[in-house]
Amino acid sequence: MDIIELILDEDSEGLTGIEAVSIVELPAIESDFVALSEQEIKLAKVDGEKRLLMGAALIPNKPIFRKNGDNTFYVYFSEKTVRRASELFFQNSMQNNATLEHEMEINNLTVVESWIVEDTEMDKSKKYGLSVPKGTWVISMKVENEDVWNDYIKTGKVKGFSIEGFFADKAQVKDPSLKSEWSKELQEIEDAEAEYMLSNIRALIKKDKRTKSGKRTELETFNDYPDAVSNNAKRGIELNKKVNNKCATQVGKIRAQQLANKENISVETLKRM
Repeated sequence: MDIIELILDEDSEGLTGIEAVSIVELPAIESDFVALSEQEIKLAKVDGEKRLLMGAALIPNKPIFRKNGDNTFYVYFSEKTVRRASELFFQNSMQNNATLEHEMEINNLTVVESWIVEDTEMDKSKKYGLSVPKGTWVISMKVENEDVWNDYIKTGKVKGFSIEGFFADKAQVKDPSLKSEWSKELQEIEDAEAEYMLSNIRALIKKDKRTKSGKRTELETFNDYPDAVSNNAKRGIELNKKVNNKCATQVGKIRAQQLANKENISVETLKRM
């Protein structure tokens, strides 16, 4: 499977770098945040009062599984790119931009601290139980949105950070030693992805009818959602075309096409949306 390095193209005319930080259930970098507060969440405390989330925003040289249509591949960021991305994030004044599961903009979440891990043993993150490699970009986010704090942080619905932004593709990694170094981790990612897909399939299959030959299975899907949903999806697709399709995640683009075309959507996908 291909491994592609993502880089910053600062010579391009369009935007480059990170535009927002999303709080998500399944962070692609596989690093949970810790909640720093004395109120019910007991993962860690700082001064006994602040509603802060601390976690990794980007981990260098970490293979991240991606799927584009039928193509599957991995992407990663170098230490140099991680550091520069963290700098541009503040230079472009993006610290107040936050989303929920890459789908919905949310207010009153602000990145208030940011640093690159230089020493894994002496770093501040170590004090709170984070175990991240050298070169990791760590952030602390202040949560002043009551609904987000109560409905998503305290309930554990979201567990980590995921970045949103514009990066360019570099040539595919051909170094066999690098692929060999990552072989175990790549296999674990593929195994986890396979298990995730299987769990979705199990959730979708509804065994509610029997025939003479045994059980009959049906996939529970729906396409009777409001016209406004399809129209908004079409509008989003058109707006995105005007900026050369730079906006939204790949998942978001696929979902927009499905909604615009009134395709059947599974119950599991509806719940995640």
